[in-house]
Amino acid sequence: MVAGQMEEPPVSTLQIDNANVLFPISANEAPIQALQDINLEIESGEFVVALGASGCGKSTLLNLMAGFLAPSSGQIRLNGQFVEGPGADRSVVFQNHALFPWLNVIDNVAFGLKLQGVEVGERLATAGEYLKLLGLEGFEKRPVYELSGGMQQRVGIARALTSDPEILLMDEPLGALDALSREKAQELILSIWKETGKMIFFITHSVEEALFMSSRLIVMSPRPGRITNTFKLNFSRQYFEGEDARMIKASPDFIAMREQVLAIIFGDELAKEGDHV
Repeated sequence: MVAGQMEEPPVSTLQIDNANVLFPISANEAPIQALQDINLEIESGEFVVALGASGCGKSTLLNLMAGFLAPSSGQIRLNGQFVEGPGADRSVVFQNHALFPWLNVIDNVAFGLKLQGVEVGERLATAGEYLKLLGLEGFEKRPVYELSGGMQQRVGIARALTSDPEILLMDEPLGALDALSREKAQELILSIWKETGKMIFFITHSVEEALFMSSRLIVMSPRPGRITNTFKLNFSRQYFEGEDARMIKASPDFIAMREQVLAIIFGDELAKEGDHV
């Protein structure tokens, strides 16, 4: 290393090689293949969004990354280590928040650190930092049931970040929000991504949301789920450079990409229906 030059932080990588997932039905029926030949690599600083029709295996793919599910064949590695179960190096944000209603905001956020045995003062300080990052300063002692849906989702994101995971896995985290809250939450998550530099894997059914937020978009086919198309996108970068979010989404380039992706998804659906005629 050259004198006076700062060492670059190590690059984190999540790698999926030839992963297949089959779900057994019964002894007399062939298993259902949920995922087929999935190959995907995600590195530090990437925001990868998975898009596709219902039943294409997006959540199954996320569950593989989280370690909630093992592949029937193939392998998953995070920084060279095989993923063989859940771990603190991967945090999941669910659509339904999964908060504990009997705990206040800061105790919800600090709960994972408590399970890890982190001393109370340190875990509350860490939780407080992430609450501030997500605009929840001053709500630390409030019961979570008193918060709006959007604020509860922010508490869930803060909790996921407290363990300083290598990758943040987000399973339709904005699906239950109203339109205005959803747009604000999109911008908030992008700000967190920029601030932390985390790998993010994000699932959504919204094409507009996927295009606006992702640095890389993967489109998945109906079952068996396969990655059929990949797009590198820079709409989020335009937002970071100061362009208005609504203006970005109304731009000709954005609309053209939206129509291209919709055509792929609708085409896959029509092809699937034709296979069953």
